[in-house]
Amino acid sequence: MATVSLEVPEKLVTFIASDTKEDQVERNAMILYPYIRKGIISHGKAAEILGIFKMDLITLYGRLGLPYIEMTDEEIMEELETVRRLGEVMP
Repeated sequence: MATVSLEVPEKLVTFIASDTKEDQVERNAMILYPYIRKGIISHGKAAEILGIFKMDLITLYGRLGLPYIEMTDEEIMEELETVRRLGEVMP
């Protein structure tokens, strides 16, 4: 582990100063999430950095309301239609 000094608003200190391992993992996962969304790192790499399993990270993000797969309703419908068409072609 490394220690990083950050300047944050005084009122934020109460929310980020936690001693529990679970809170630390959640905080650090939230720091990594924008990099996952931008495609800079994968969920697997983020989990590796955090020292947890990928599925545990995906579950954590799910609990926080952050999607594993970001697709619009239209994209989901297109994918479902593709699966249906492939099902018709496959014996």
